[in-house]
Amino acid sequence: MGRFTTILWQKENHVVTLKLNRPDRRNALNPVMVQELTTALETAAVDDSCGVVVLTGEGQSFCAGLDLDHLATMEQRTAEEHRQESESIARLLRVLHDLPRPTIAAVNGSAIAGGMGLATVCDMTLAVPEARFGYSEVKIGFVPAVVSAFLRMQIGDKRARDLLLSGRQMRAVEALDLGLVTRIVPESELMEEARRLAVCLLRNSPAAMQATKRLMNEYGRAELDAGLALAVTANAEARSTADFREGVRSFLEKRAPVWPSLQPEEISKR
Repeated sequence: MGRFTTILWQKENHVVTLKLNRPDRRNALNPVMVQELTTALETAAVDDSCGVVVLTGEGQSFCAGLDLDHLATMEQRTAEEHRQESESIARLLRVLHDLPRPTIAAVNGSAIAGGMGLATVCDMTLAVPEARFGYSEVKIGFVPAVVSAFLRMQIGDKRARDLLLSGRQMRAVEALDLGLVTRIVPESELMEEARRLAVCLLRNSPAAMQATKRLMNEYGRAELDAGLALAVTANAEARSTADFREGVRSFLEKRAPVWPSLQPEEISKR
């Protein structure tokens, strides 16, 4: 499929491989990539010749989250545009989560913020030892809203709060311990291991795997529906805050942020 500009699509032996293809931007998500990736996943969902989907990144990173150059233009958008962009992120992760085909993330490098969401929402997540994971949103005055709806279901409230409130990065081994990574694989073997896993899955009954995924998704559907509705609103509102504008500016200017939400006397103490 050659119509995509930010991702590469390859189908071979019933395995669709989707590669995020903005290596110069560490495969950061922008509106075009979000839409193209959603379209590619929806296409794979209805393609009877597709048995497994593998998601990976081009270059040294898996996905650095939302493109900060795009986020820097948030001030120019209306509240409705903020909500539409929030809904598009939620839709992408929901399509990936609900895909009737088994999904494998081959995490070839850092998976940050929304990129970590993409990596860990997949059914199985392979990662190189050097991969780093984290939800860095609070460090730029943003709210990790949409990803939190999935993370809380995966690892529980307490551990999710640790990752989301600290914004810290963790190594692949910790992500493995938390159950967010399935297996750690040497970089030289990553894609071959993803293919081997895909072949194993292709030997199973497609109908049984689809029914199993549907059943697993039904267990938490009501909670996820409610969580994503709250998350979309929180995400949209966060894009209009003074702290978010300062966070993006300070990051791009390579300086420490001065949070507008802090009182002057508090700033002097920090």
